[in-house]
Amino acid sequence: MGIATRVSYGEELVKLGEENNNIVVLDADLSKSTKTANFKGKFPNRFINAGIAEQNLMGMAAGLAVVGKIPFASTFAVFAAGRAFEIIRNSICYPKLNVNIAATHAGITVGEDGGSHQAVEDIAIMRSLPNMTVIVPADDIEARQAVRAAANIDGPVYLRLGRLAVPTIFDENYKFVMGKGNVIKEGSDITIIGTGLLVSKCIDAADLLEKQGIKARVINISTIKPIDKDLIAKAAKETKGIITVEEHSVIGGLGSAVCDAVSSTYPTKVLKIGINDEFGESGKPEELLKKYGLTVENIIEKVKELI
Repeated sequence: MGIATRVSYGEELVKLGEENNNIVVLDADLSKSTKTANFKGKFPNRFINAGIAEQNLMGMAAGLAVVGKIPFASTFAVFAAGRAFEIIRNSICYPKLNVNIAATHAGITVGEDGGSHQAVEDIAIMRSLPNMTVIVPADDIEARQAVRAAANIDGPVYLRLGRLAVPTIFDENYKFVMGKGNVIKEGSDITIIGTGLLVSKCIDAADLLEKQGIKARVINISTIKPIDKDLIAKAAKETKGIITVEEHSVIGGLGSAVCDAVSSTYPTKVLKIGINDEFGESGKPEELLKKYGLTVENIIEKVKELI
């Protein structure tokens, strides 16, 4: 089945810590879940448990960045983007500090934790902040490279990570480049743009569509902000429309970012697949993906509707 991007994050943090003594990690009493416990076990003197106090978590991370450290602050996405928003805005983004916010358990695939813990608006919140970079890795390989990239980006980064294990899409030759998307499958009829764990479903949908005579281009957009306008505009010019697929609200996330991009470059029709302006609910991850239409079958249906 693959590996959850939160696991990739936890493992890569330890490697970074071995290479750079300025890497420090903070957590809001969720280190076993966010996988920062790995770093704590290896480097206890560079790990801080802020407790269930997310505002303080972000404030301490800001302070550490001011004195030259490279902090990774971790908690669940719903608390990172929601509860700590004002501190992120004024103490991290306003002064453009090098704070990496690694938000795990994003989206509805948190599952049985229920709607109160399922962040479906966090991308919208974070991409609205000046100076913030927003990254949503698609698999284990990309997540590990994104963690390393985040450590070297000048300014704040929001790294969105998942609880659910996802298929490995890329091989060791893959190179993550911040701000750049990549074409996974070529096609001239329609473009399917995915992010995060749903990229694998976009690929599956395109493979099935090909058997039906429809050639779908599949693009992985892992950097939501700054988004790859050139790649998106090229797809808009060369295919008959765009479908966006995300485990997030259709308001303010990948779909909205793609619409912003095409509106200023090459306007085309865009259909958004995501959470339709509602909260999640308790249930098994795969059941929730089906309930909210985040499936291969729905992607295929939307493609046919568009063309």
